Amino acid sequence: MTESAVLEQARALPERPGVYLMKDARGQVLYIGKARRLRSRVRSYFGSGRSMERRIHALVEQIDTLDHVVTSNEAEALLLEATLVKRHQPVYNVRLKDDKHYPYLKVDVQEDWPRVTITRRVEQDGARYFGPYASAGSVRRTLDVVKKLFPWRSCTKTITGTDPRPCLDYYIKRCIAPCTAYCTPEEYREVIDQTLLFLEGRSSDVLRHVEQQMHEAADGLEFERAARLRDQAEAIRRVTERQRMATTNSLDADVFALARSDDEACVQVFFVRGTVVADTDSFMLDGAREAPEAGDGEVLGAFLAQFYESATYVPRSVLLSQAPADRDQLREALRAKRGGAVELAVPERGELRALVATAEENAREALAMHRVRWLADRDKTAAALSTLQDELDLPERPQRIECYDISTIQGSDTVASMVVFEDGRPRSDQYRRFRIRSVEGQDDFASMREVLTRRFKRLAERLGVEHETDGAEEAATADEPDEPDAPEAPWDRLPGLVVIDGGRGQLGAALDVLRDLGLGDVPACGLAKREEEIYVADLAEPVRLPRTSQALYLLQRVRDEAHRFAVTYHRTVRGKRVRQSALDAVPGIGPKRKRALLRKFGSVKALRAASIEEIAATQGVSRRLAETVKRSL
Repeated sequence: MTESAVLEQARALPERPGVYLMKDARGQVLYIGKARRLRSRVRSYFGSGRSMERRIHALVEQIDTLDHVVTSNEAEALLLEATLVKRHQPVYNVRLKDDKHYPYLKVDVQEDWPRVTITRRVEQDGARYFGPYASAGSVRRTLDVVKKLFPWRSCTKTITGTDPRPCLDYYIKRCIAPCTAYCTPEEYREVIDQTLLFLEGRSSDVLRHVEQQMHEAADGLEFERAARLRDQAEAIRRVTERQRMATTNSLDADVFALARSDDEACVQVFFVRGTVVADTDSFMLDGAREAPEAGDGEVLGAFLAQFYESATYVPRSVLLSQAPADRDQLREALRAKRGGAVELAVPERGELRALVATAEENAREALAMHRVRWLADRDKTAAALSTLQDELDLPERPQRIECYDISTIQGSDTVASMVVFEDGRPRSDQYRRFRIRSVEGQDDFASMREVLTRRFKRLAERLGVEHETDGAEEAATADEPDEPDAPEAPWDRLPGLVVIDGGRGQLGAALDVLRDLGLGDVPACGLAKREEEIYVADLAEPVRLPRTSQALYLLQRVRDEAHRFAVTYHRTVRGKRVRQSALDAVPGIGPKRKRALLRKFGSVKALRAASIEEIAATQGVSRRLAETVKRSL
């Protein structure tokens, strides 16, 4: 259908709150959105092409049909949008990855003898649900802890109380054996109530109750029962101590922090109940790759709407790393779901800010671990290398990729990094770092030329390749303390692809070096970060891989690793320079005497103003050395 025909459909929409669905010619849902006024919102997609984001332009070109659902208000539209996104999983929406498969813990409190089970479907059946959990592994770990602490039955048999003897669980204190009537329904229900309190994060309440029962049993001379309760209290205490202290004040809050790297997004969740983090989870998001221009607030808002749409519990407070899009509508939706006030806050100071900062750090770590797992998938990396060969017209699959990055601040302490990936995996033992020696000020092109010359000059000599040289090159290629005197065996190999962090200018500097060294046949490319464009030697226009391309993902991973390695080294070099003192250049002054002088005089300025006699009075400093210090300063 033509754009004008779709625009006519948009003009027919009502000016009321609701949700709109954009579909392609096959009826597949491309995007689902919400709006305060449907007609105005949808018509905005068909504005000037120049002012349109790239992803919006790509979306509009595919739209064939518009559907809509009218709602009473924006908050209702927000929840309906989340429900429909989870059902249809549109490619242009930010969405929970495979959310319909997330596991929950279920306790059917309406049964006579309830159990704790894992389920992937939340129903309105009167049962209690806890979750969602990000993976089957995390929900099973929680179930295992709960089972060790509370002796509810795990069997599926019909409980009659007439069995001749209990199973093994009873003897290892994992069940109180309702099957043999060793416990009353009231005693079993008390175990279930304690389990529910623990799953709610109220472990301190459970501990107080168990300790009270222990004392009552001891007072009643029921020493065997008191010992069992003592062991249970100790187990609960150990589990609680492993939970990190969150706040000095009691809280009922969920903490969300978003981490994004290029086209990926991860949300870390802390569930704070009382003064401890009762549980944590991390969620990878789909759709951030297709929506790179979306702001962090938009991505986090989309996640929160979908997360709480199926959540079984909404806390009093929701603490966030950044303000979400549609904050007011989200607050109203959560208030309606909770049946009471809900606070959405972005802490700026104090222990709550520290808690959010910890969640942010965990989100970044989870995102990095996701990338590591991706690289560990041999099928994906093999496909990525094959795609790189095809898209960049390489003579063979780049089994060895070397990437180079420059790190500096206004031309000071300039360093560079080299990282190596073989078969799509990092080889950290072959990473190298360089201090830039021959470049004054900030000149990334000249710095890149020096690094590549130092890397490839000796390799070219080993291969017997003739190349041009001059005095500047000889100065740049002198052995440095931060690179080995003799290259290791892997350095004797030519890379299948050299990746430069930068655009056409940085690539040009690299190609000049390779050409001068007689290694012009070594494939090279530049990866410009802003638009993720790939520059190659013989093409006027950059190569643009799809955002979902595994080859682009691999290049981004290599580039980001080179950047990380360079920045880390730059901080180390800069830190050493900042910590240097004028005393470091004085002959005869080592670390011990330096500490003694600074401890006595407080600063180099005060030491400079001191007399020779005062300096010589310092422990370990002779008069002759004091004269040297005075003269040097």
